[in-house]
Amino acid sequence: MAREVPIGTQAQITRTVEHVHTLANISDAMPPVLSTPWMIAWMEAACYFAQQPFCDEGETTVGTRIDVVHRAPCTVGSIVTSRAELESVQGRFHIYKVESVLDSGLKIGWGRVHRAAINVSKFMQKT
Repeated sequence: MAREVPIGTQAQITRTVEHVHTLANISDAMPPVLSTPWMIAWMEAACYFAQQPFCDEGETTVGTRIDVVHRAPCTVGSIVTSRAELESVQGRFHIYKVESVLDSGLKIGWGRVHRAAINVSKFMQKT
Protein backbone atom coordinates (compact mmCIF):
# COMPACT_ATOMS: atom_id res chain seq x y z
CA MET A 1 0.00 0.00 0.00
CA ALA A 2 1.75 3.08 -1.26
CA ARG A 3 -0.44 5.83 0.20
CA GLU A 4 -0.70 6.64 3.87
CA VAL A 5 -4.22 6.70 5.30
CA PRO A 6 -4.63 9.76 7.52
CA ILE A 7 -5.70 9.18 11.11
CA GLY A 8 -9.30 10.30 11.40
CA THR A 9 -10.29 9.04 7.93
CA GLN A 10 -13.99 8.14 8.11
CA ALA A 11 -16.83 6.51 6.23
CA GLN A 12 -20.31 5.32 7.02
CA ILE A 13 -23.03 3.22 5.48
CA THR A 14 -26.74 3.17 6.19
CA ARG A 15 -28.85 0.05 5.78
CA THR A 16 -32.44 -0.93 6.50
CA VAL A 17 -32.84 -4.15 8.47
CA GLU A 18 -34.60 -6.81 6.39
CA HIS A 19 -35.68 -10.31 7.43
CA VAL A 20 -32.52 -11.78 5.87
CA HIS A 21 -30.46 -9.75 8.41
CA THR A 22 -32.28 -11.20 11.44
CA LEU A 23 -31.83 -14.13 13.79
CA ALA A 24 -35.26 -15.38 12.66
CA ASN A 25 -33.77 -15.94 9.22
CA ILE A 26 -31.59 -18.62 10.82
CA SER A 27 -34.38 -20.23 12.85
CA ASP A 28 -38.06 -19.49 13.35
CA ALA A 29 -37.48 -20.08 17.05
CA MET A 30 -35.27 -16.97 17.24
CA PRO A 31 -36.50 -13.34 17.41
CA PRO A 32 -36.70 -11.18 14.27
CA VAL A 33 -33.92 -8.79 15.34
CA LEU A 34 -30.68 -7.76 13.66
CA SER A 35 -28.04 -10.46 14.04
CA THR A 36 -24.61 -9.56 15.35
CA PRO A 37 -22.82 -10.91 12.24
CA TRP A 38 -24.80 -8.51 10.02
CA MET A 39 -24.02 -5.57 12.30
CA ILE A 40 -20.33 -6.49 12.13
CA ALA A 41 -20.50 -6.84 8.34
CA TRP A 42 -21.85 -3.30 8.08
CA MET A 43 -19.12 -2.02 10.40
CA GLU A 44 -16.50 -3.75 8.25
CA ALA A 45 -18.04 -2.28 5.12
CA ALA A 46 -17.68 1.21 6.59
CA CYS A 47 -13.99 0.46 7.28
CA TYR A 48 -13.57 -0.80 3.71
CA PHE A 49 -15.13 2.35 2.24
CA ALA A 50 -12.92 4.55 4.43
CA GLN A 51 -9.69 2.91 3.32
CA GLN A 52 -10.38 1.86 -0.28
CA PRO A 53 -9.62 5.31 -1.79
CA PHE A 54 -6.05 4.94 -0.50
CA CYS A 55 -5.47 1.53 -2.08
CA ASP A 56 -3.51 1.15 -5.30
CA GLU A 57 -4.91 -0.69 -8.30
CA GLY A 58 -5.25 -4.40 -7.52
CA GLU A 59 -5.33 -3.77 -3.77
CA THR A 60 -8.12 -3.93 -1.24
CA THR A 61 -8.42 -4.42 2.51
CA VAL A 62 -9.49 -7.41 4.58
CA GLY A 63 -10.54 -7.70 8.19
CA THR A 64 -8.00 -9.29 10.53
CA ARG A 65 -9.52 -8.73 13.98
CA ILE A 66 -12.89 -7.74 15.34
CA ASP A 67 -13.65 -6.63 18.89
CA VAL A 68 -17.20 -5.32 19.14
CA VAL A 69 -20.19 -5.42 21.45
CA HIS A 70 -23.84 -5.58 20.36
CA ARG A 71 -26.01 -4.17 23.13
CA ALA A 72 -29.44 -3.27 21.73
CA PRO A 73 -31.89 -5.08 19.48
CA CYS A 74 -33.47 -3.63 16.38
CA THR A 75 -36.27 -5.02 14.26
CA VAL A 76 -37.10 -5.32 10.57
CA GLY A 77 -37.50 -1.86 9.10
CA SER A 78 -35.00 -0.23 11.47
CA ILE A 79 -32.46 2.07 9.83
CA VAL A 80 -28.90 1.42 11.00
CA THR A 81 -25.91 3.63 10.26
CA SER A 82 -22.51 2.03 10.76
CA ARG A 83 -19.52 4.34 11.05
CA ALA A 84 -15.78 3.78 10.98
CA GLU A 85 -12.95 6.15 11.86
CA LEU A 86 -9.26 5.29 11.53
CA GLU A 87 -7.88 5.49 15.03
CA SER A 88 -4.32 4.18 14.62
CA VAL A 89 -1.93 2.24 12.42
CA GLN A 90 0.24 -0.54 13.82
CA GLY A 91 2.58 -1.75 11.11
CA ARG A 92 0.40 -3.04 8.28
CA PHE A 93 -2.75 -3.06 10.42
CA HIS A 94 -5.22 -0.19 10.33
CA ILE A 95 -7.36 0.02 13.46
CA TYR A 96 -10.80 1.54 13.13
CA LYS A 97 -13.13 2.70 15.87
CA VAL A 98 -16.61 1.55 14.78
CA GLU A 99 -20.19 2.04 15.88
CA SER A 100 -23.68 1.22 14.69
CA VAL A 101 -26.51 3.61 15.53
CA LEU A 102 -30.26 3.58 14.91
CA ASP A 103 -31.88 6.58 13.23
CA SER A 104 -33.31 7.42 16.69
CA GLY A 105 -29.72 7.96 17.87
CA LEU A 106 -29.58 4.79 19.98
CA LYS A 107 -26.12 3.24 19.75
CA ILE A 108 -26.60 -0.51 19.27
CA GLY A 109 -22.98 -1.57 18.91
CA TRP A 110 -19.41 -0.32 19.05
CA GLY A 111 -15.81 -1.45 19.16
CA ARG A 112 -12.75 -1.81 16.96
CA VAL A 113 -12.00 -3.49 13.66
CA HIS A 114 -8.48 -4.15 12.35
CA ARG A 115 -7.86 -4.28 8.61
CA ALA A 116 -4.84 -4.94 6.41
CA ALA A 117 -4.21 -3.93 2.81
CA ILE A 118 -3.58 -6.80 0.43
CA ASN A 119 -2.79 -7.35 -3.22
CA VAL A 120 -5.82 -9.35 -4.37
CA SER A 121 -3.93 -11.45 -6.91
CA LYS A 122 -1.18 -12.47 -4.48
CA PHE A 123 -3.73 -13.05 -1.73
CA MET A 124 -5.80 -15.38 -3.90
CA GLN A 125 -2.72 -17.41 -4.79
CA LYS A 126 -2.51 -18.37 -1.10
CA THR A 127 -6.00 -19.84 -1.00
